[in-house]
Amino acid sequence: MQFTQLQYFVAVAETRHFTRAADLVHVAQPSLSQQIKALERELGADLFLRARGNITLTDAGEALLPLARRILADADTARHEVQELVQLRSGRVRLGATPSLCTGLLPDVLRAYHDRYPGIHLMIEEGGSHDLVRELARGALDLALVVLPLPTPSPALTTVELLREDLVVVSSPEAPQPGDGRRTVRIADLEGERLVMFRHGYDLRELTVAACRAEGFEPDFAVEGGEMDAVLGFVRAGLGVAVVPRMVAARSGRGLRVTPLARPGLHRTIALAHRSDVAPPRAARELQRMLLER
Repeated sequence: MQFTQLQYFVAVAETRHFTRAADLVHVAQPSLSQQIKALERELGADLFLRARGNITLTDAGEALLPLARRILADADTARHEVQELVQLRSGRVRLGATPSLCTGLLPDVLRAYHDRYPGIHLMIEEGGSHDLVRELARGALDLALVVLPLPTPSPALTTVELLREDLVVVSSPEAPQPGDGRRTVRIADLEGERLVMFRHGYDLRELTVAACRAEGFEPDFAVEGGEMDAVLGFVRAGLGVAVVPRMVAARSGRGLRVTPLARPGLHRTIALAHRSDVAPPRAARELQRMLLER
């Protein structure tokens, strides 16, 4: 099995077209087709069902695709690792983070990292913890900031607890304050309040809904389905209140009233994750160190 054969196979699987795949990998279409056939002969199974104008993966192709992507991603990581210069004057870091962490935690850390290593290319992918874990597992990310506990714990990942963050309630200054103006808000005070809620799969959504149900009520949504910036914007517009991380509220406090939650409050645990079987590249390890020492 040759590396180029796997490249050609993934290109066809993603484009579902031999000619477009050949253009993507800069090779003549007959050469690509020959290499795919050679790979199928070696594996002893067809990888594609070839119908006129319709290319689909066989069961064997479906089984090979995630493995091939991981092999290609690992090879790409190895190439970048070798190409890094001695004093981190070049290279890249692929970091995944939830949208709230991109807003609250990362700006200051990434600014410090960029000031120290301006030649390192930072690639940031926003997503929920579940999506980021999947991207880590297939080698598409070097590091990820995730919320614990992970939706699907995996021994293939190593996680290091980074911080424990309080959640707060944000509301429009023009709207009545939740909790009748008290200095803190209880979860029970959110009963009857109109909530601006994150989309499904968002860690903060699951945490907030579970806390409300533990107090014996179903939350009432004024609007739902947004990412962090959208949620904060809807709250500023007076559509309702939201439960957000303290760091996000501190950075986005303009136009918002921020009220702490009464003890015991709500918290979330942030961890830094990477694959257990492959050490992150040198540039990523340096960012990892800065995050852990922040």
